[in-house]
Amino acid sequence: MTPTLSTPDRIRDILVKYWGFDSVRPLQHEAITATLAHRDSLVVMPTGGGKSLCYQLPPLLTGHTTLVISPLIALMKDQVDALRLIGVSAAALNSSQSEEEAQQTWADLRAGNLRIVFIAPERLFTGNLIERLGELGITHIAVDEAHCISQWGHDFRPEYRRLSELRSRIPKVSFQALTATATPRVRDDIAQQLSLKDPATIVGVFDRPNLTYRVHQRTDLVGQVIEAVERHKDGATIVYCISRKDTESLADDLKRHKLKAAAYHAGLAASTRQRVQEHFKQERLDVVVATVAFGMGIDRSNVRCVIHAAMPKSVEAYSQETGRAGRDGLPSECLLLYSAADAAKWSRIVELSAKEHDTDPAQVAHQLALLEELRRLVTGSRCRHRALSEYFGQEYTPTSGTGCGACDICLHESEGVPDSTVIAQKILSCIFRAAGSDPDRPYHYGAKHIVTILRGRATADVTRRGHQQLSTFGILADVPADTLGNYIDQLVDIGALGREHGQYPTLYLTAMSWEILKGKRQIELRATRASESAPDPVSGSEPAAPFDSGLFERLRELRRELATQFGVPAYIIFGDAALQDMARVRPTSPESFSRVKGVGERKVAEFAERFTSIIAEYCQAHNLSIDNAPTPSGPRRASRSTTGSKSPAKVRSFQMFDQRRPIDEIAKEVGLTPGTIHEHLAHYIEERKPADIHTWVDPKTYELITTTARKLNADRLKPVFEHLAGLVPYEKIRITLTHALGSRPKGV
Repeated sequence: MTPTLSTPDRIRDILVKYWGFDSVRPLQHEAITATLAHRDSLVVMPTGGGKSLCYQLPPLLTGHTTLVISPLIALMKDQVDALRLIGVSAAALNSSQSEEEAQQTWADLRAGNLRIVFIAPERLFTGNLIERLGELGITHIAVDEAHCISQWGHDFRPEYRRLSELRSRIPKVSFQALTATATPRVRDDIAQQLSLKDPATIVGVFDRPNLTYRVHQRTDLVGQVIEAVERHKDGATIVYCISRKDTESLADDLKRHKLKAAAYHAGLAASTRQRVQEHFKQERLDVVVATVAFGMGIDRSNVRCVIHAAMPKSVEAYSQETGRAGRDGLPSECLLLYSAADAAKWSRIVELSAKEHDTDPAQVAHQLALLEELRRLVTGSRCRHRALSEYFGQEYTPTSGTGCGACDICLHESEGVPDSTVIAQKILSCIFRAAGSDPDRPYHYGAKHIVTILRGRATADVTRRGHQQLSTFGILADVPADTLGNYIDQLVDIGALGREHGQYPTLYLTAMSWEILKGKRQIELRATRASESAPDPVSGSEPAAPFDSGLFERLRELRRELATQFGVPAYIIFGDAALQDMARVRPTSPESFSRVKGVGERKVAEFAERFTSIIAEYCQAHNLSIDNAPTPSGPRRASRSTTGSKSPAKVRSFQMFDQRRPIDEIAKEVGLTPGTIHEHLAHYIEERKPADIHTWVDPKTYELITTTARKLNADRLKPVFEHLAGLVPYEKIRITLTHALGSRPKGV
């Protein structure tokens, strides 16, 4: 009699089989076991902490269907594609589907064929959908991005409020609320709004030790952004701006500097936004300059840098947006370029929006309070990791006596400006003199006008007011305009200057201003030290074992090809961490490939031959060792074994190739994708050398491919594919050249 496996062993077996990992994290285990016990739970984990596994794994153990409510339609598709690729039956119900797709999903639901179904909250309350779902035996509902239900959160969405109805309308299900960013107040509100019953409250550590946080004064926006992007050429960068106009302007500037950048905002045509998203996910575009409209549906794991070209609107928004960096756990950078004018700009946006939508004054006050919390964090001199942790109610213990070693404060990236008080006196004096001598009716001016006077520029605006006659005209002529503007921002931050709100924010003197002017107070202005190299590995993250960078790039190229073939984002094929492990272990057989972290059974069947072929070829050319021992990571179930040189699926494919069966028919019968069957066919052609391959490539296409290859003198796929402008799929080019050359073409 076979012994019954314990719950931890069952979880581990499912994890290894589908996801290719050895163990779940402790908090993931708590969340999963709560669901298996049919208990409500509130799960708060930082981005990259593995929230999705908390609702994806349980239905594979129970055999029941889990309903996942998410506001992110773009992300739904990626999650469904990723689950299907590892062999999990999943689908979505949303407004982007055709009627035929929706009907198929319902048919699969009624038949009990689906383990996970994603749905948008607004779709949930259409017609009698809830009642129909309730009749299908759904036992668990997961609410992703649950902070959207709280009016005290940073991204409140009114349609989420109706989710409270689910408890009464589908009473027998357990609920799981998941979010990456929630203060204690927001967590309490989520539990109350969803009517969670005695929930297991599972709160992860908010600190992300693999991220380096930098807050620098904005002095040369384009130059500072380019410098950061150049530090992360091997990964992706997202640059966030406040306005649509700013995204387009900055993207154009980056393109003029030969960077592959694109703007993204809600005002662009839907087709343009879709194209930018797809190019970014497929790794054909690595820099996107966007408003916060971008990113919520993006799950790309190798974003190495998130840049805020201006201050965001809250600590929660900052945490969520920076959380898109380093989702794979590898070192990444978060750079915030700050100006004191940013807070004033956000205040105007909040106030104008409140007037337009007749927002509750209490909600407006709350939004302004969130903005002030972030302003204090940005202008403070405390460790950034500590400040973020404490904001979310958690203590932070630095990894060394010198702090986190992973933020601008602990890395000592700013320095005092010589003669700071004298410079401040000159600025304040200029503001006073430009305002006029009448204390009751002074004329106030904005920072740009004051900077022009200080630098001695006799513009039409300056001369019309006679300000070229002021004693402070040209008194700081040798200081760049951006630097002077930065000094003014710093004076505003410390209260040494006031800035009026409104459409044209002007400067005025404060009590502290007079203390500085009279020599009763000394101050220190700060300047950022120039950064000339990429950040060091982040303190607190595990040091990565070395891997061959050249092989890693070859594997990335193959990943892009496969992503195009499968029509999915590149990270769904494999993340950077998995590719690095491949470049470290260098597997050349399905058995050794199965030992790579993040490779489950389905991906062994789908991808082992393609990847091990590239790896073997590269290692032979560069005299590298192969099939190295995997990086230790605790006990793991024995690798999936393979019998002989061919897997059973491949043997079956060869038999059907002998029968001249079509690709789609073989794929359906064997249970693999057409792409993998094409790879089997390439091996078949190389080994069996059939007289012709007309069953799979018609003679006209065969002639086109071979003629093009001869013309280009090409023995690789990519030049032929590009010359044919994508008119012929990679798979047909591969099997044609294999037949024509007598062996599989090199690489891609």
